[in-house]
Amino acid sequence: MSTLSFLTPPVGLMWQQQHDAFATRQNVFLPRPSPRPNPHYNHCTSLYLNRFLFDPSEVDTSGEFPSVTIAVDDYRTVHAAKVLGVQNGEVVYRAGIVGTGLTDEATVTWIPSGKIKKAEPTQNGGPPGPLRLSLRNMIPASDGGAGPRCVSLILACPRPLALRRILPVVSMMGVDRLVLCGASKVPKDYFGSHLFRKEEEITKLLVEGLCQAGDVRLPEVTVARRLKIFLEDDLDDIFPPPERGGPTRVIAHPTRSGISKEKGGKIEMRVRDVELYAPSPMGSNDSSHHPSILLAVGPEGGWEEEYEIDLFRKHGFEVVTLGQRTLRTDVAVITLLGLAQDACDSVVKLIAGMKNTSL
Repeated sequence: MSTLSFLTPPVGLMWQQQHDAFATRQNVFLPRPSPRPNPHYNHCTSLYLNRFLFDPSEVDTSGEFPSVTIAVDDYRTVHAAKVLGVQNGEVVYRAGIVGTGLTDEATVTWIPSGKIKKAEPTQNGGPPGPLRLSLRNMIPASDGGAGPRCVSLILACPRPLALRRILPVVSMMGVDRLVLCGASKVPKDYFGSHLFRKEEEITKLLVEGLCQAGDVRLPEVTVARRLKIFLEDDLDDIFPPPERGGPTRVIAHPTRSGISKEKGGKIEMRVRDVELYAPSPMGSNDSSHHPSILLAVGPEGGWEEEYEIDLFRKHGFEVVTLGQRTLRTDVAVITLLGLAQDACDSVVKLIAGMKNTSL
């Protein structure tokens, strides 16, 4: 008698028959899997809707309040019916217009279509028809959202599949500006990806992150294929030096014995050790009134030693590290953005505490 084991059956067009035949050959019992979900439903159902976001072109401003009507098969309509289960006339918790404004008081109106007469989700949770939302009490994007954006990112262009994972994270973490640049270890054909041929693809992925974070402000994206030319010609125009009120400049690189801090020791500085300067006045949601960081993250193999690191140092970048491990780009980006944002917030709290003490 054979021992019961966990085996993975083959997958094909006749998956149920293959599953049964596989179990018979192995002389084991495998529970028959349930049918696969409808791929169209899987595609149109969103899991990142903490705020309903709309493009300005979708908004009708002819009424008393701005309103949006979205189709019955739109992922936002499906999410409102199947996940939120909103009823006619109910106030949806949060909505917004990308780059314009946001509200926490969007009113829902279902528009029944076809044979459906009731303006409410169907028995199986599907939408009864198109969905109209009235965006009441809108406030400007600069007055709300998810707080000030204090971190900008220079990112050596990763593989296209990795870039698709990273872009939502960039907007989710509140990055102000994103520069996708070339590097010695970045193959040139990465910039031939369809993401760079279709601007709307990058915007779509960034909006995905905004929906998760509840923000409406898109990061500004710049593509610089040649790193040296960008640093020498464009860097100071986009990011003024710290002495002119610009962000503190930081480049991340793994700790290695062959790379030195000042040609005399290993890189040991961490993000928490970077000295930040806070322009005054403080207490505003405007990121220009908060300490800010410009963070440069290299390819998965790190920046080229020592040429590219010296190039960044020449333009005022301090070298920091996460340790000796060589991390995947998406892991490094998430970690460094979180540490950079925390460092900025810590300075804001420190200054606020000093002001309260002096009063």
